[in-house]
Amino acid sequence: MSRFRTRTRTRPPVALALPALLAVAFLLLPLIGILTRTRWSELGAHLGSPGVVQALNLSLVVSFWALGLSLLLGVPLAWLLARVEFRGKAFVRSLVLLPMVLPPTVGGVALLLGFGRRGLLGPWLEETFGVTLPFHTSGAVVAATFVAMPFLVISLEGALGGLRQSYEETAGSLGASPVRVFFTVTLPMVAPGLIAGAALTWARALGEFGATITFAGNLPGTTQTLPLQVYLLLQDQPEAATSVSLLLLAIAMAVLIALRGRWTGTPTPAPAPRPGETQPAEAQATTDGHPVPAPAGEPAKPTPDDAGQWPLHATVTGFNRLTLDAGPGTTIAVVGENGAGKTTLLRALLGLTPRAHAELRLGDTDVTALPPHKRQVAWVPQDGALFPHLSALANTAYGLRARRVPRAEARREAQAWLDRLGVGHLAQRRPAQLSGGQAQRVALARALAARPRLLLLDEPLAALDQTTRARVRHTLRTHLAGFGGVCLIVTHDPVEAVSLADRVLVLADGQTLQDAPPAEVSRHPRSPWVARMLGRNAWPGTASADGLTLAAGGRLVVAEALPEGSQALAIIAPEAVSVHRGRPGGSPRNVWPGTVREITAVGSRLRVLVASAEAPDLVAEITPGAAAELGIVDGAEVWTSVKATEVTLVRL
Repeated sequence: MSRFRTRTRTRPPVALALPALLAVAFLLLPLIGILTRTRWSELGAHLGSPGVVQALNLSLVVSFWALGLSLLLGVPLAWLLARVEFRGKAFVRSLVLLPMVLPPTVGGVALLLGFGRRGLLGPWLEETFGVTLPFHTSGAVVAATFVAMPFLVISLEGALGGLRQSYEETAGSLGASPVRVFFTVTLPMVAPGLIAGAALTWARALGEFGATITFAGNLPGTTQTLPLQVYLLLQDQPEAATSVSLLLLAIAMAVLIALRGRWTGTPTPAPAPRPGETQPAEAQATTDGHPVPAPAGEPAKPTPDDAGQWPLHATVTGFNRLTLDAGPGTTIAVVGENGAGKTTLLRALLGLTPRAHAELRLGDTDVTALPPHKRQVAWVPQDGALFPHLSALANTAYGLRARRVPRAEARREAQAWLDRLGVGHLAQRRPAQLSGGQAQRVALARALAARPRLLLLDEPLAALDQTTRARVRHTLRTHLAGFGGVCLIVTHDPVEAVSLADRVLVLADGQTLQDAPPAEVSRHPRSPWVARMLGRNAWPGTASADGLTLAAGGRLVVAEALPEGSQALAIIAPEAVSVHRGRPGGSPRNVWPGTVREITAVGSRLRVLVASAEAPDLVAEITPGAAAELGIVDGAEVWTSVKATEVTLVRL
């Protein structure tokens, strides 16, 4: 396979190509002018002259101080603009952009009126601290910072805006304070944007001229930076000015070339091996997504010092309106259709959303007023949110380190959790080097290692293939059995709900529709959505004397009727539906003609969706042999029948 991607060549229209070429020539011609007019034989002498060396040293001092000041002030400002909503945000962003569009000399005048001896703040600075900014090196630093800091803020704000907040929220749920999250998760993940902004800021500060000469003056050895030196040389020694201009041009081009394609976006996954390259033995064993078996023998078990029993009591208000009580060791599956409030419930328990508020008690501790990082509520989002700049071991130890557990102890306990979940041999791997199933187990190990009192899993297995999902489900069930707190799992998978949970909480419009053991929910689902999730036909209607008047039209005869006028849900198992090519005779009292609209395979059987004008859509389950015998294909005209004794009514 070719290593080069084939590209389709597009011939641009002349009306666009010609102005574009003129623009390139317009930008390139002045640079060519510098190159052609430079006296290369005298370049060394010009750049080595005492005045130029002095100005270069001063420029480096000023630009690096300006960079440091920009980092100190600009990084928090970029975070504020990217992460916090507040009144006047548009105005603050405009202030950040203003120096980029303001004429530099006007910026210098503004600095004089603000920080000069007769400015708004200048007299106070001079009287209180003895600091005089104009005509001083510190004034040159202030001028360079004023015009250069916007490059850092804009670049970093863009990087922060592209970073999913689930990483920071997950770190907070593991016990890390907001400041720790910022320095250990946020900054490392936006390092490319920070480096880009810092490089552009430094380059802009190095080349600053207008604001500096207006605010700080042009004093040799004090404020006369390299651009100002060029201005002076241009009057008496134009050849030397050209040589110094070439130096500044070379520095600017070096910065841009270094940034090109390297410092944009968040960290990317480790590149895959090129064809012909080999992987380490461990990597080869995990390439197909199946992990290498854990080392023989019983892995060491973590021994958290605060293991205990943590019953849950929560009263949730806002979008979600419900009360939740659960004993220690309880696993609750939270199900419901999209928009039912499942994720909102989890985020309310974490204290992360204004849409809902949870009065939360874990054990004997009321954590309602505590910030997320102090609640001991661990969260595993759907994508796992493993920190890409940390190894699996460092990810797992993150919550322990956030709780000030010594590094060696935290790493030992983290390794023990990874061993228990069968991924201990991958401890030094980065998340990009893990398969989906491995990453999910590392995310679960990280949450359990943080010693939580409440564990929240938001569709933790949704991204896995069926084989890996079954394996991870078994691992999860094994380790939840020994968990002393309460676990809530949001899921759309009926197998997960039935096999993992002690209770199933069905939500609709943020409220509890049903809260019962899985067997009860399977037998008597109170929601059409849940019934369909469990693979059953669900028809709502109103009870009548001999059955059910369907909301979608038609009637259904049942064996055991409810009181007349009751709202009910008719549950019909797909295997209880018979499919015929002609109208059936015999005992069935519910018979409808219809058309086959869809055929899907479920294991060794086929599910047939039949649409009818006399009844709601009906799903039947038959064998492939029966389908072949009856000639069941898309569009076939069939009859369906259901015995009255096969219909279960659930009162709503």
